[in-house]
Amino acid sequence: MDYNLIIAYAFGIILLYLVARLLLVPLRYLVYALYNAAIGGLVIWGLNLAGQYIGFRLALNPATALGVGFLGVPGVALLFVLQRLLG
Repeated sequence: MDYNLIIAYAFGIILLYLVARLLLVPLRYLVYALYNAAIGGLVIWGLNLAGQYIGFRLALNPATALGVGFLGVPGVALLFVLQRLLG
């Protein structure tokens, strides 16, 4: 039995595990960010749909969708206050 071959296989398996781990962790954060952006976009779209009758409208772009997706209701309030102050 060749011990060098066993050590090489063990090293290769450990290296494969580390590379897979390095690739999957950032992918998990990317999926989480995309999920929050989608939820935020749906919330802004719904607010714009309901607010068209009273003249309320928020910009729907990736930055605002991410802001609302990550912050939730305070994100909507922040966008409303910024819109009133700057626009």
